[in-house]
Amino acid sequence: MGKVTGFMEYERIEEGYKPVPERIKHYKEFVIGLSDKQAQVQGARCMDCGIPFCNSGCPVNNIIPDFNDLVYHQDWQGAWLVLDSTNNFPEFTGRICPAPCEAACTLNFNSDAVGIKSIEHAIIDRAWQNGWVTPRVPEVRTGKKVAVVGSGPAGMAAAQQLARAGHEVTLFEKNDRIGGLLRYGIPDFKMEKHHIDRRVEQMKAEGVTMRTGVLIGKLPEGSKVTSWAKEVISPEQLQKDFDAVVLAGGAEQSRDLPVPGRDLDGIHFAMEFLPQQNKVNAGDKVKGQLRADGKHVIVIGGGDTGSDCVGTSNRHGAASVVQFELMPQPPEHENKPLTWPYWPYKLRTSSSHEEGCEREFAIATKEFIGEKGKVTGLKTVRVEWKDGKMVEVPGTEQVLKADLVLLAMGFVSPVSTILEGFGVDKDPRGNARATTEETGGYATNVPKVFAAGDMRRGQSLVVWAIREGRQAARAVDEFLMGRSELPR
Repeated sequence: MGKVTGFMEYERIEEGYKPVPERIKHYKEFVIGLSDKQAQVQGARCMDCGIPFCNSGCPVNNIIPDFNDLVYHQDWQGAWLVLDSTNNFPEFTGRICPAPCEAACTLNFNSDAVGIKSIEHAIIDRAWQNGWVTPRVPEVRTGKKVAVVGSGPAGMAAAQQLARAGHEVTLFEKNDRIGGLLRYGIPDFKMEKHHIDRRVEQMKAEGVTMRTGVLIGKLPEGSKVTSWAKEVISPEQLQKDFDAVVLAGGAEQSRDLPVPGRDLDGIHFAMEFLPQQNKVNAGDKVKGQLRADGKHVIVIGGGDTGSDCVGTSNRHGAASVVQFELMPQPPEHENKPLTWPYWPYKLRTSSSHEEGCEREFAIATKEFIGEKGKVTGLKTVRVEWKDGKMVEVPGTEQVLKADLVLLAMGFVSPVSTILEGFGVDKDPRGNARATTEETGGYATNVPKVFAAGDMRRGQSLVVWAIREGRQAARAVDEFLMGRSELPR
């Protein structure tokens, strides 16, 4: 805990943002972190609550009261050691995690939660600045070889943990850079990619071999190798060359909207739109880049990916941005006695929304309208829920102008070719079937093949991906060595 009476004396302090007119001119991060004094005050607010629900609310089980107390006492290196013991990449979660730990904070039951995420952000930034984050090279090598397929947060976490256990780890990525959806799905203004790059260098020093431009599995019918990757390796070859394989790819199969006019030009998945801007930011040239300059943009989907499309469209200079959400508008404040310590249902307004966006709730798209093969608008209708079913509200049809439509309705499953290539059984949602049991966990039906992250649990948070990567690494280590000292 922090100060005994801190939660009664101090108010929650939010991280600041640079002004909207300034930040929409670039793709750099714009969050203003806490000062040392502000972080100390936030740490002071941590209560002696008896049962720290924040620990279980955090998927990686960060030891939150301990690092809060250490920050309160200004022992930053001690706080870093506590944070590092449970989270491989706090600079990722400290920037883009929605902080379920704060929803579970005991103080949040009848007040404002401790600013846990902002404290985590402050700790890891100071750790990098002071050179505390260094490679941890294993003293003994096991001689075992492990392939990790997919270099997002789950794959990176699994690879790092297995390398630290002494295994020879190769991390495969089909794209040209390490990072997976973290690299090409998260806009730079939320998390600049140098944070990934320095972790890559750390992992290389720890013994992880990085192989980019390599597709594991088989190409979709009609695709060329050059359109996906420089090289294709069969699942059979991978199983032959390695003692264990971890499938840790992302949920990349976007949910579609099959309504009349879907084939019109100007209608794209969010994951066609967002990665292109990240590539441009990295210095690549993208021929025919999808851009929103001067266009009337409609984003279909009210989640984080939709919000990312809003922020990117505003930076392009869109004429207008409208975001659709099928569900009714949530209440501004949650019913805490009903939901605490679980993730609450309430209206969430992101920094991208604040930069300029009209939000429409309880609205459905009936048809895309176009001229000469290009989308010009959407025919919509208001909806409501009756007896558990969604019904259209009579007389509410309208046509909204649109030059660019971005589909951001979530992801249904990982790309099926890799699971089919290995012969891995799928669950009803199309994900790899694997349990999380302590013994034999994360193992698929295929011998020595494991699955973790989005590949196993479906679309989820970066913090869940890190957890799954860490736990899968322990399961693999136990499989290879008969025992494991890796944390679970």
